[in-house]
Amino acid sequence: MDAVLHALADESRRTVLDILRDRPASAGELAEVLPIARPGVSRHLRVLREAGLVDVRQDAQRRIYTLRPEALVEVDEWLGEYRRLWENRLDALHTEIARGKRAQR
Repeated sequence: MDAVLHALADESRRTVLDILRDRPASAGELAEVLPIARPGVSRHLRVLREAGLVDVRQDAQRRIYTLRPEALVEVDEWLGEYRRLWENRLDALHTEIARGKRAQR
């Protein structure tokens, strides 16, 4: 999970994942969208690939990258504990607000 969190820490890599969430793309297509040089895009793609967040396949002379959403499952499960904590607190807040409205009547 540490490698995934490290990969997600960079804004450019998150942008790449956002693009790949919608469709597969080549490194060149990704470089057109990002405000960094092509070698930088390649480095970001390597980090994403090593973290298991993207797959790459060869298509003639191009490499096509696709998102591997299953790599985010462990992070989602970890965050789920925090989501439940906030949900419990928000439920308690909702109860207190409802009590306040009843008391005003």
